[in-house]
Amino acid sequence: MHSLSTHERIARMFAHQDADRIPVLDDPWAATIERWHAEGMPSNIGFGDYFDLDHISSIGVDTSPRYPVQVLEQTNEYRVHTTAWGATLKDWSHAGGVPQFLDFRINSPDAWREAKARMVPTRDRINWQVLDRNYKMWRKRGDWIRGDLWFGFDVTHSWTLGTERVLLALVEQPEWLSDVFNTMLDVNLALLDMVWDAGYTFDSIFWCDDMGYKHNQFFSVRTYRALVKPVHKRAVEWAHAKGIKAHLHSCGDVRPFVPELVEIGVDALNPLEVKAGMDPIDLKRRFGDRLVLHGGINAVLYDDLEALEAEMRRVIPVVKENGGYIFSSDHSVPSSVSLSSFRRIVALAKELGSYSA
Repeated sequence: MHSLSTHERIARMFAHQDADRIPVLDDPWAATIERWHAEGMPSNIGFGDYFDLDHISSIGVDTSPRYPVQVLEQTNEYRVHTTAWGATLKDWSHAGGVPQFLDFRINSPDAWREAKARMVPTRDRINWQVLDRNYKMWRKRGDWIRGDLWFGFDVTHSWTLGTERVLLALVEQPEWLSDVFNTMLDVNLALLDMVWDAGYTFDSIFWCDDMGYKHNQFFSVRTYRALVKPVHKRAVEWAHAKGIKAHLHSCGDVRPFVPELVEIGVDALNPLEVKAGMDPIDLKRRFGDRLVLHGGINAVLYDDLEALEAEMRRVIPVVKENGGYIFSSDHSVPSSVSLSSFRRIVALAKELGSYSA
């Protein structure tokens, strides 16, 4: 088979068909990019182009209450700042990982009502200049274009209200959380409808809703069915009504939720976090005809090339069968991975992911 574009390649994965090879993607931490620049990767080229990864382009919109964004403290090691969602974060300058969450402006139903009143879906929340400048190029190059969503349990507890507050509210104030989840989705879909109606169509929706951690979940299947599943289903139905795919990122061990996700029509699941308890081969066996698997390569092994190669040789030939697989780590590429090592990882992923005889 001749070499396909990213769009053709991923479309075949969603159709559960063979392609020229599996799509190859990954997400390095900022500290990893910093290391690669120090090791010779030019600063004027993105890492995706440098390693010849597949091209994913994203269309995002601003759904926030638009609270003032301010830098409160900055040193060589970290930066403390506020976000448009009213959170106060501490970001580390030269280390990978998530920020430290210090405070949340939205900390009660009353504070949420004030924030909600500010979340009006107006056209100035869309970066039309980026779309005007890039969209035709994305399509000409054969990118897979996704519309990004920002809603659900994960972004509510981590970026908006605070983890302890949300975990308690799951039991004590479920109506409040349901309103938060649904309002976030309503605003997001209204804005993406504006994008779509202006002619900037996309191929899938993508959203992050981490619902698990190591060998467990933040809440029960019962709670998922009552509070989270209905809003996930709404997003999937919106996508399918437009003839596009629904792609969910959910870190941690989310095995109990996978049948629920398949039931509502989620088309792809990422990142299949092996170190948390996910098993991509078992998922392929159970759901591979209905669910595209994206990830499932243990990032803990990325700085041990011998062990990683053995794992890739074990996993990729199985999960690529009959399409339905996109290569990436099961989270992010750590800064312990050198430029030359990642080059070897990409080459091996393309070799093992080839469908040619």
